Amino acid sequence: MNIRPLGDRVVIKKLEAESTTKSGIVLTGTAKEQPQEAKVMAVGPGAVVDGKRVEMDVKVGDKILYSKYAGTDVKVAGEEYIILRQDDILAIVE
Repeated sequence: MNIRPLGDRVVIKKLEAESTTKSGIVLTGTAKEQPQEAKVMAVGPGAVVDGKRVEMDVKVGDKILYSKYAGTDVKVAGEEYIILRQDDILAIVE
């Protein structure tokens, strides 16, 4: 991947939605709830506030939860990614 986000932006890749329920029912593509869980693929250097660089809280490889309508969908080399601001990340999944 050749995307280098700027400022406090983060490039993420959505994790696949569950295709079966706990009881074993197979869900079709339209019945699946879109996941808000993703893996961090690239991280910008951080925002500049009052002339000082603010470090990012996330790093490449982190599994995160993000806001439902956050970010911009992009397609690079046939792969789909979302670029969003760090403020749109709700939590890091540990």
